[in-house]
Order: sequence, then structure tokens, then C-alpha cells
Amino acid sequence: MAGFHVIAGAGTAPAHPVVRKLELSDIRDALAEGFDDFLAMPSHLAFLGLIYPIFGVCLAGLTFSSNALPLLYPLVSGFALVGPVAAIGLYEISRRREAGEHVNWMTSFKVFRSPGLPQVLWLGFLMLALFGLWMAAAYGIYYATLAPMFMTAVGAEPPSLTAFLNAVFTTPQGWAMIVVGLAVGFLFAAVAMAVSAVSFPLLLDRDADVSTAVKTSLKAVAANPRTMALWGLIVAGALVLGSIPALFGLIFIVPILGHATWHLYRRLVE
Repeated sequence: MAGFHVIAGAGTAPAHPVVRKLELSDIRDALAEGFDDFLAMPSHLAFLGLIYPIFGVCLAGLTFSSNALPLLYPLVSGFALVGPVAAIGLYEISRRREAGEHVNWMTSFKVFRSPGLPQVLWLGFLMLALFGLWMAAAYGIYYATLAPMFMTAVGAEPPSLTAFLNAVFTTPQGWAMIVVGLAVGFLFAAVAMAVSAVSFPLLLDRDADVSTAVKTSLKAVAANPRTMALWGLIVAGALVLGSIPALFGLIFIVPILGHATWHLYRRLVE
């Protein structure tokens, strides 16, 4: 079936894209190419990367002001669920640079003229819904484990950050919350990675709908379980390292991973 390819125009791109088998060298090469894209325009990409940490800091501040300390860690860790949405401008830069086009600081905003933008927004809404489910699950875990220790007539919120951290790391209820929270968080992260591994780049690259993009992403992960699991660990580890210095390491981590994701997509999907 004929299809439309954003780079090449009308052609014979299959309606249901074919996925390839990956080697470990593909991940290495995708990361190298992502780093090369970042070096080509570091100042502009760092500016884009600021969206990620600034938004995270604002959300963290909102959490403190709302006295919702139990949701701080789920908020920061779950923010990675919507990372692919924030990276669509980076995919656009890599896509156009790969096609040999001139890129500048305005290139990322050309994504808003992409024919696939409505589908990208729909998928972004689904990822935000997944983020909301994770936040609800995290609060449910807190309420079932640690909250009874702080139960008062007006709620179950900890009186201070010090009291909360002390309860988390020195009580059986706190450790139960940590173990269950990490297990449930891993499941949410695995689902998010499987759904978004190649779906956002594919929607920018081809004339496809959300269903086709998600099915292709799931198929790509299923065809490369070990390689994609390693990719997921690399992404998670890099985000953790970037988050340690008050989230500002993400200024560099997010652009590099975003560009690398585009190049990994190009290797995964014919």
C-alpha cells in the first residue's frame, strides 16, 4: 500500500512498518549520533533541554507548597513518562539534519507544522494519562503503607520533610512503600518505554495513526527484548544521573537521549 513519507514524500512506505533486529552496536552508534547532533548545536539544544528540568523544578515546588511530600519522588521519577513528548522538537532537528537540511534554533518549532502533529498530540495525551495513573498509584501505595503513621483529623500528610524522610528510611512501613513503589514504578516505566520507544519519531516521520505507531513500537520491543531492555536501562540510568544535581544535568542528558532515540528508531524501523 502506498504511503506518505515526510522526508521522501509520496512513495511505497508500508502502512504497517517492518521492524528490524538490533545489535548492541546499534545502541552504541545511536548514542554516538545523538551526541553528534547535540555537538552540532549545543546551545540551542541546551535551551530545549531546559524545558525538562525547569518544568520538573516547578512541579517539585508545587508539591512542597501543597504539603504533598509523599508525591515528590513519584513526581520526579514519573516525569520521565512524558519525556518523549518534550523531545519531539529534538526528533525534528535530527530528522531534518539527517535529510541534509539546514538547521537552526527555529528548526525544532517546525514540528508544529508537521502533518503528524495531531497524532503526536493524541499520543502525548495518552502518555499524560499514564503519568496520572502512576501518580494515583503512588499515592495509593503511600496511603496503604506509610500514611497511617501520620493520620490526623485533617488528613495523612507528614508534618515536615525531615519527619517524612525519617519514617521512609527507618520504619518497616517506609521500606514497604519503597519496595512496592519501585516494583509498580518499574511496571509503569516498562509500559511507557514499550509504547513510546519508536512511536513518536514514527508519527513525525510517516503518515501513520497512533494505533499503528504504538503497535510498531510494541512490535519493535518484542522483536528486540534484550537490546531494548538495555536501552531502557541506559535511559533510566542517564536520567537518574542527570537528576542528581537539582535536575540541571538533564539540560545535556535529555537532548542527547532525544537525538539518540531518533537514530535508534531509524535502525529499528525499515
